[in-house]
Amino acid sequence: MQYLPILMFVIIALGLSIVITVVPFIVAKRRPDAEKVSPYECGFDGEGPTRNEFDVQFYLVAILFIIFDLEVAFLFPWAVALRQIGPAGFWSMMIFLTLLTIGFVYEWKRGALEWR
Repeated sequence: MQYLPILMFVIIALGLSIVITVVPFIVAKRRPDAEKVSPYECGFDGEGPTRNEFDVQFYLVAILFIIFDLEVAFLFPWAVALRQIGPAGFWSMMIFLTLLTIGFVYEWKRGALEWR
């Protein structure tokens, strides 16, 4: 009985999401004219397919960049508060940087950062 509000919330959320997804397909008019299918803003007709395939390597390098970039961002608050956190904070960051360096060297040796 204590989970009844959660169950009601889930049912309402699912029902509302289904309604919001289905109603536009029922109500929308599908009559494209020359104005609707014309090129937007640039005035030039598109060349080739609109969805170009990207190499998986692009995504891998981007994800690795984000991971290492965000981890290095932890250095700024650490450097500002270094006097207050003392030796324990210093050595915990050294452990963190060692693990970060090991991960970076591992990715480098595996060739994940090489662009082919």
